[in-house]
Amino acid sequence: MKVLILAGGKGTRLWPLSCSHKPKQFQKLFGKKTMLQTTFERILPLVSLKDIYVATSHFYGKEVKRQLPKIDLKKIILEPCFRERVSALLLFFCYLKKEDFLKPVIILPSDHLIKDEKKFREALIAGKKFIEKYPDRILLLGERPLAPDTGLGYIKKGRKIEKLENFTIFKVGNFKEKPNLKRAKEYLKIKDYFWNAGIFVFTPSLLEGLVKEFVPDSYKRYLKIKKAFSKKNFDKVLKREYLKMDKVSFDYSILENYQKNVILPVSMGWSDIGSWTVLKNCLTDSSSKNYIRGNCISLDSKNVFVYGTNEKLVAMVGVKNLIVVVTEDIILICDPKKSQEVKKIVEKLDKQKQLKYL
Repeated sequence: MKVLILAGGKGTRLWPLSCSHKPKQFQKLFGKKTMLQTTFERILPLVSLKDIYVATSHFYGKEVKRQLPKIDLKKIILEPCFRERVSALLLFFCYLKKEDFLKPVIILPSDHLIKDEKKFREALIAGKKFIEKYPDRILLLGERPLAPDTGLGYIKKGRKIEKLENFTIFKVGNFKEKPNLKRAKEYLKIKDYFWNAGIFVFTPSLLEGLVKEFVPDSYKRYLKIKKAFSKKNFDKVLKREYLKMDKVSFDYSILENYQKNVILPVSMGWSDIGSWTVLKNCLTDSSSKNYIRGNCISLDSKNVFVYGTNEKLVAMVGVKNLIVVVTEDIILICDPKKSQEVKKIVEKLDKQKQLKYL
């Protein structure tokens, strides 16, 4: 079974720590290993080393190899430009043999925290068996929400399809993308909604056909890239055609248009580290507890999250409900309730051409 780890994102909501020269997947947010390294080691007990691929920007190829020295260079898939998940999947398919197209593949983001790795692998084993039995389905892992979250996509489960390996698999009822707080609280009460973990199992043959149907222009360009694969002009064709591929979301273009998606609910302690508030909650035992990393003095301050350095002192007196992030040349001060909007700062800096801060 082949596995693709997606490691090309910029992680702008975790700016300024996550920046263009070193996005969050290459950072050590938890312990001594980076998120990419943790993702790689989490899946390694399930598959052979030779079956793991990593898709990333051509800017980060050397960093992937540095962090994952065991992986073959031929397994590092370099995207010439950023074109969303559909294009990365199509490029991944170019690296597969003909016989791989009818076998399940696993797609994993590289920037997630999963506390129960055993349960995670058990769910994927069940997912693999299900797709082997029903190759016309796309299987998604769903995590039961522990709190309302406006930064995540939700999946509503439909009718029960099958019980497999201590898991129950349901038809996907519908997708709900990043609800407002009121709606997220409702989803928490209903119990039929799950966080979309962004982890998929499907056959390349199925997805290839769905791209042909729903994103036809990208499919035509994919065929040109695939035809040039392993030939001398591959890099030239890849750069030309990949740049012209539709910059469309996998969820919007494929999942929401396909009616045979299924969800496998699993409680594996999953978190998408998509904002400073999420990271704060993962690093502290409660929402009201202080978290300090780096050189900091705090007096009479509550619910503060400081992610600093040893070189710069952060001193706080009588403040509460703050996120403070300090890097070599940037200080971010943020209301935890607004941490999803950090991305807008990055967009504004980009428009102002203040590229040195990105």
